[in-house]
Amino acid sequence: MDLCDKAKEIFSKESNVREVQAPVTICGDIHGQFEDLMELFKIAGRPPETNFLFMGDYVDRGYQSIEVITLLVALKVRYPDRVTLLRGNHECRSITQVYGFYDECTRKYGNANVWKSYTELFDFIPLTGLVEGKIFSLHGGLSPSIDSLNDIRKLDRIQETPHEGPACDLLWSDPDPQRMGWSMSMRGAGYNFGKDLTEEFIHHNDLSKIARAHQLVSEGYEQMHNDKVVTVFSAPNYCYRCGN
Repeated sequence: MDLCDKAKEIFSKESNVREVQAPVTICGDIHGQFEDLMELFKIAGRPPETNFLFMGDYVDRGYQSIEVITLLVALKVRYPDRVTLLRGNHECRSITQVYGFYDECTRKYGNANVWKSYTELFDFIPLTGLVEGKIFSLHGGLSPSIDSLNDIRKLDRIQETPHEGPACDLLWSDPDPQRMGWSMSMRGAGYNFGKDLTEEFIHHNDLSKIARAHQLVSEGYEQMHNDKVVTVFSAPNYCYRCGN
């Protein structure tokens, strides 16, 4: 697909920590809910008038993953400095074969070629973003293997998401609202991280806030860890039944 090839060229030049300028609208999971993405653009404005930072999970669960990812990649190719796409835990081969994107591609196109093109592209998408040097954005959360943003910049991201390690943690981890320190995640990948670790990471890297997605929050966003972490979720009525 020519669109994926053009997008690869753009993504391959971007850092693992993508520098983003404000003002920018930060969005969470979309999960194939194309009509809700259209409503988001209707409310917030469309590129290039509005800058966007999407924090991953564009596909799976919803019924129109192809439409969502195709539009977002097309906007990225057309306005590369206005649209930032980050990788989510669903932007990989293994997860999309279970949660709908693979099946949607084969059903609509009769083969897996479109799925293969997009999952190859997913390997190139940056892992994190940094808004005005102060708001660290990513899909999941922190990692015990990462102390600084430079640690992230050194990662080799152009591969299928590993089952463990720092790149995996960035896409899978969650903030823990109660416990301090690190604890195992019930997701089977990544970690839960406490308020103490958030404060340490923010102080060490001279940040003001961590913006992340990955978890359903009923009002669309939720502050945690003394307002140092904000979770953004942009798929209303998730799976067409959750009522968020």
